[in-house]
Amino acid sequence: MPAGPALLGPLMTTEEPRQKDPLKLTPTDVEILSRFVTDTGKILPRRITGMTAQQQRHVTRIIKQARNLLLMK
Repeated sequence: MPAGPALLGPLMTTEEPRQKDPLKLTPTDVEILSRFVTDTGKILPRRITGMTAQQQRHVTRIIKQARNLLLMK
C-alpha cells in the first residue's frame, strides 16, 4: 500500500501552503514574505527567488513596509 495523502494524517499534508501572486502580497502576509528573506534579514535576490523584475521590486517594497510596521525584522 503506498502512503498517499489519506494515510499521512491531518498533520502531514502533501499540499503546498496557499500560493499567492507576488504582486498581490500585502505587508500583513508575513509568513509568505519571510520566504523571500534570509535568517539575518536580507532580501533574497531575483536569481534565487526566480521572480520577474516587477515582482521582485514589489516584494522588496512590501517587505520594507512590513519592517516599518514592525511586522518583520
